[in-house]
Amino acid sequence: MNEETLQLVAKVPQVTFVFWIIKILATTLGETGGDAVTMSWLRETTAEAKGTGYLIGTGIFGVIFIVAVLVQIRAKKFHPFLYWLTIVATTTVGTTLADYCDRSLGIGYTGGSAILLTCVIASLLIWRWSTGSLSIETVSTPKVEIFYWVTIMFSQTLGTALGDWVADTNEMGYVGAAGVFGGLLLVTALLSYFTTISHVILFWTAFILTRPLGAVVGDFLDKPHAQGGLALSRYTASLALLVVIVGLILIFPQKPASKAH
Repeated sequence: MNEETLQLVAKVPQVTFVFWIIKILATTLGETGGDAVTMSWLRETTAEAKGTGYLIGTGIFGVIFIVAVLVQIRAKKFHPFLYWLTIVATTTVGTTLADYCDRSLGIGYTGGSAILLTCVIASLLIWRWSTGSLSIETVSTPKVEIFYWVTIMFSQTLGTALGDWVADTNEMGYVGAAGVFGGLLLVTALLSYFTTISHVILFWTAFILTRPLGAVVGDFLDKPHAQGGLALSRYTASLALLVVIVGLILIFPQKPASKAH
């Protein structure tokens, strides 16, 4: 592996326990942050946005996502705050896009989840066919980075729809849905430690599962009491999550991924 490849790989963080904690918090922030814009800010500032808020929010966060990905790809080395900013951007655009498809377009949670799952699988298959590997250690060229971030964006969008589907359609509530996805994550972790199942497959399984977990936790924080939530301010919840994420990044400095990981 040459020096240029090592520099590109170094832009992806090592997968550690703290990585997964920050990922769950980031996905929760994506839910509360996306809702803060589409369900609070736009509805408070523009009366007409009530019917188009999800589309406008998707446009706003879509631009942020594209800019963040372009900056991330052009970076010469791993920058923790840039990386996690891009992750948060994928979660917020995923939240608003899923809500737009499920609610404004009337596709529904089941239909939206099915379509997005197909997109995730297709993205992974094309990535694997085009490059020969799905391992994060192969994120060593702009082409592979694009596959990486597109797959993540689809997985974040799927997570929102899947979280809503389990919590609402199946009437499990946000706490029950969090238990389901948390349990699936635990099973995935155990499989990683005690079986020989491909760690690449388990990584992407866990990566996808963190999103619906974050989505239902975010809904639990800011939805009204009548819907089973805590009715916290979306702005306050988002700010608190952001502070915790920044604190974890500062307290636990992350190293760039290496071949050993």
